[in-house]
Amino acid sequence: CALLSDMNEPLPDAAGNALEIDNCLAFLRGEKKGTRLETVVLAFAAEMLVAGGVAGDAEQGEALARKVLGSGEALERFGKMVHALGGPADFIERSVAYLGRAPVILPVETEQSGYLAACETRELGMAVIALGGGRSHPDDRIDHRVGFDALKPLGTRVEKGDLIAFVHAADQGAAEAARRRLLELYTIDDVEPETRSPILAKIT
Repeated sequence: CALLSDMNEPLPDAAGNALEIDNCLAFLRGEKKGTRLETVVLAFAAEMLVAGGVAGDAEQGEALARKVLGSGEALERFGKMVHALGGPADFIERSVAYLGRAPVILPVETEQSGYLAACETRELGMAVIALGGGRSHPDDRIDHRVGFDALKPLGTRVEKGDLIAFVHAADQGAAEAARRRLLELYTIDDVEPETRSPILAKIT
C-alpha cells in the first residue's frame, strides 16, 4: 500500500540536517505528541507492521508503534543503529556535541497578526540550501548546522511580533537574509484555514 501525505508545509518543525536529527531525537523521546509528524510516522509504522505480518491491522500496528515509542525502546534502537553504522555509541546522550550548533541563531517574528494560512514548502527547502545546508553544485560543501527550527504549524493564530521560527546560520548576514526570506514564504490571513489531515489518502 501507499500513503499520500500532505506536503503543503514542513512535516516536522525543523528544516536542515542537524536540526532535523534533533527533531528526530525529540520525537523518539516522546516530545512531539499531537503533531503532524507523529500522525504520519505512526501511520507509516502501522502499515509496515501489517505488511511484515507483525500486526493484524493498522489499528493494532499503531498501538504497537506507540508502545515502543512510549517505552523508550525506539530511541534505544535508534542509538544502536547509529553505532552499528559507524557512529558514536553515546550519540543519543551527547548529540549536541556531535551535531554542533550554528554560531548565529536568530528569532523570526511576524510582522502582522492573523493565522498562518499557507507555506511555500519547496522554497523553504531552497532557503536551507541558500544558508549552506544543501548543494547547488556537486562540489559545494554542506554546513550541517544551518536551517530553521521551532516552525509553527499552519493554522496557528499569531499576533504581530510573535515568534514563528528560529534561523540557524553561519553568520549574521546569512541569518538576516534567511529571516526575511522565511517571512515571505508564509501567508498570514485574517481567516483561519481549514484543518486538513496530513494523511490525504491510502492506496492499496
